[in-house]
Amino acid sequence: MNLTSKIFLLVVVSILALGCRKKPHFGDKSLLISANGRYLTTGDGKPFFWLGDTGWLLFSKLTREEANTYLEDRKQKGFNVIQVMVLHEVPSVNVYGDSSVINKDVSKPAVTEGNNYKDEKAYDFWDHVDYIIDLAEKKGIYMALVPVWGTNVKEKKVTKAQAKIYATFLAKRYRDRNNIIWLNGGDIKGSDGLEVWNEIGETLRANDPDHLITFHPRGRTASSQWFHNAKWNDFDMVQSGHRRYDQDTSAKEKLHYGEDNWKYIESDYKLKPTKPTIDGEPSYEGIPQGLHDTTQPRWMDSDVRRYGYWSVFAGAFGYTYGHNSVMQMYKKTDLKPAYGPKDQWITALNAPGAVQMKYLKDLMLSRSYFDRVPDQTLVAGKNGEKYEHVLATRGEEFAMLYTYTGRNFSVQMGKIDGDDVKASWFNPRTGKTTFIGKFENKGIKEFNPPGEPANGNDWVLILDKI
Repeated sequence: MNLTSKIFLLVVVSILALGCRKKPHFGDKSLLISANGRYLTTGDGKPFFWLGDTGWLLFSKLTREEANTYLEDRKQKGFNVIQVMVLHEVPSVNVYGDSSVINKDVSKPAVTEGNNYKDEKAYDFWDHVDYIIDLAEKKGIYMALVPVWGTNVKEKKVTKAQAKIYATFLAKRYRDRNNIIWLNGGDIKGSDGLEVWNEIGETLRANDPDHLITFHPRGRTASSQWFHNAKWNDFDMVQSGHRRYDQDTSAKEKLHYGEDNWKYIESDYKLKPTKPTIDGEPSYEGIPQGLHDTTQPRWMDSDVRRYGYWSVFAGAFGYTYGHNSVMQMYKKTDLKPAYGPKDQWITALNAPGAVQMKYLKDLMLSRSYFDRVPDQTLVAGKNGEKYEHVLATRGEEFAMLYTYTGRNFSVQMGKIDGDDVKASWFNPRTGKTTFIGKFENKGIKEFNPPGEPANGNDWVLILDKI
């Protein structure tokens, strides 16, 4: 067969393949795994950078009017995923006093037959959930739903048989809504209730084949420890947790990385088969370091930035932010708030870290997307430890290096295309980019970030092919 015939045959086969390809169930609003298995895309093939917020108690704590305020704020700040519990407790009760299940049995959802959830007076628990999910959809926000929080399973409040019935109910109720993602688990080790978690995952997959599913694990653990090879699991999630290096209690865990959340991502990135991974719960802004002692220092915006850039540059497909007050929708009328929140949720919406998260998302979407890989060989010489560690990522025509402390560091040039590159400093606090010069794309070059070295003087060096 001559070359012309081969080319013709290749074109015909390609056209037939495209013609036979199944159209995504929700069209352009579908969320899919990218062809290289590293990222998420929408149904039309565009990159989807997951910028999540933990609004765990949204369904139970906020009125419809308050929910609209919250979701609109997150939309304006660039968030496109809200992680929320369906059932925080068994039973859960919403702000209107309506219970979720009958007789503390998750297999018996307390559904009010004949209700229209769009009716402003229909405050049935499940109608309220439906209303908020649809409200989010109108704002372009996906809802990552935790069916039942892990504590309930660990305390034997949910059996395998109950889980199957409940997961079937959830899947059938929400499988036709385009903005659903399933977060099995909920701050729990997969080994605590393994049969129940697999039952929920398998049942969701069997009854809802078109939505993504993952597992939200316990702090300082990764879902891949238990479910990487599970057929129902589409992508991996880690919870890097809320403790300082010196507070770490996970020495006996398989993965023992302290605050270095990039190491969890790096570990997942090496697994086969290839699956996307993300830090779904790093330290929350405004929460005490170590969680339970409210006299401890609080995690700040600089910390949530560090976790974000570290994990994304290490290969994560997105990042989930959280704030102590917002995740529990804290109000001054709450009798027993957790972890000593200081601001009400309505005020905490505008915390510095929440405002700054969109700069990370915008930066990653500003260059070619699907060819991006982590590449620590960009860092020349000896890299620093802990807060001094520089993380690097690149595509074919760009490279980015993140320093949390703003110390000088050296770059091995020649890792991207082009004889010359232009260099810029990107400020994670403001989203502003400052051009600093053009350089020959070979050898080793030292760069000096603006300002004096200090925790929180973080910068991204951007190198672009000329």
